[in-house]
Amino acid sequence: MTPAITILVVDDEPAIRRLFHVGLSRAGYRVVEAGTAREALTALQIDKPEVVLLDLGLPDRDGLELIPTLRASAAVIVVSARGETDQKVAALDLGADDYVSKPFDSEEVLARIRTALRHRVSGAAEQPVTHIGDVEIDLLSRTVRKQGETVHLTPKEYGLLSELARNPGRVITHAALLRAVWGAGHEDDVEYLRVAARGVRLKLEDDPARPVLLRNEPGVGYRLAMG
Repeated sequence: MTPAITILVVDDEPAIRRLFHVGLSRAGYRVVEAGTAREALTALQIDKPEVVLLDLGLPDRDGLELIPTLRASAAVIVVSARGETDQKVAALDLGADDYVSKPFDSEEVLARIRTALRHRVSGAAEQPVTHIGDVEIDLLSRTVRKQGETVHLTPKEYGLLSELARNPGRVITHAALLRAVWGAGHEDDVEYLRVAARGVRLKLEDDPARPVLLRNEPGVGYRLAMG
């Protein structure tokens, strides 16, 4: 029998931990709980979770400080009442795979967990080709196809798409995308991103006005949907 995937729930509210424990256990996951940063770091070493659901408002330490350590061995999904854009950006820039604001929908959290797990598996395998629906992105040959036909993107459009394809399903912040595609010093030029994203959608989306491939996280960044 394949061992159950372990999920570490880090939250100082016992009621939230119980809620997660019940829902995640029903979904087939093994659940480990921690109410403080200290307990979380201990559980990380002993239980070796594949995914961490992390609250930021911990009693002994700010959850943001834990992200770089946690992400070295697990996917990190922040689940926090801090819904401000700057908090989301900070968490994602520190390496969090995703961010869910409280109050949350349990089914949405389960979907984010599945996406984070797929991302880690594909990242570990270093897949050079990403398939999303009828779109194929080949990072080795630097080609993009839709329904088998080659799509010609500008260098910046391809740069944006390829950066997202290396992290499918994960939100990449505006600043991180701008640094990667346009270079240092362009972190505030968000309009460049909007133009490139618009070009990608026009060429790859069935309905550019209702994008399903290239998703926008308002004020935060972009995500390449995984279906």
